[in-house]
Amino acid sequence: MRRCSRNACSGVAVATLTFEYESSTAVLGPLALEADPGSYDLCALHAERTTAPVGWEIIKMPYSATMPGQQIADDDLIALAAAVREVGLSTQDSQRQKSTTKPKSRGGTRHLRVVRDDQ
Repeated sequence: MRRCSRNACSGVAVATLTFEYESSTAVLGPLALEADPGSYDLCALHAERTTAPVGWEIIKMPYSATMPGQQIADDDLIALAAAVREVGLSTQDSQRQKSTTKPKSRGGTRHLRVVRDDQ
């Protein structure tokens, strides 16, 4: 049983808060199956009081405050993750298209090189 990530709180975690920095979106949903260092497990009190930072959007998925192990349908959570990822990928693609200029050569030989993964 995982505990709330907030300092000095020993409540049982019932929800997980994750951030999608690229699209400025916070997602509060049911407790993740495994602890993730980039997310925050919250008790019912802290999950209810959670707000998004200024300029961010928060998406609150339903979660069970009384039964921490109970999860919403996996399909709903996967669909939400895919939608957030799609927004982030479309932003990355548009940024890549804008930065097609090659860096200027500084002369001399360098021992480190950047290898682009074009997959």
